[in-house]
Amino acid sequence: MAYMRVKQRFALAQRAALLMVAASILASPALSMRRENMTLHTARGAQVVSVEITETVEEKAKGLMFRTKLADNEGMLFSYDRPQEITMWMRNTLIPLDMVFIRPNGVVHRIEAWTRPLSEAIVASQGDVTACLELAGGAAERMGLRPGDRIEHPIFAGK
Repeated sequence: MAYMRVKQRFALAQRAALLMVAASILASPALSMRRENMTLHTARGAQVVSVEITETVEEKAKGLMFRTKLADNEGMLFSYDRPQEITMWMRNTLIPLDMVFIRPNGVVHRIEAWTRPLSEAIVASQGDVTACLELAGGAAERMGLRPGDRIEHPIFAGK
């Protein structure tokens, strides 16, 4: 009987350790995700942001899930081949985000500020765009980013 309890506790400890390892992997930035700088041209001047570029369906699906922090000068860029209505949500996202929807020419179409962590409510671009830049909650306001401002990055070049 005592042996069974020890064995069960050991099995539970093993599962807990595996869950902790999985959570730490999911919470860490993607090691393979490409990182580039982009420039946000605002009324306060040029703001440089280091962004992770989502390139696969899996990277887009994971996004910033399970992250516990994001600096104002960091973000994640979701880009699409053609202009379309983009919808996002905050499932498994632990920190509030600003979602910046961007037209093909790099002009900010709309900003959804301070999205609610863990929400499954749909956040829509409300118009055809080719990208969504996710920033830390409130970062867009702190940088002075507004609809009509221009984003400089190679994905918007020549469009």
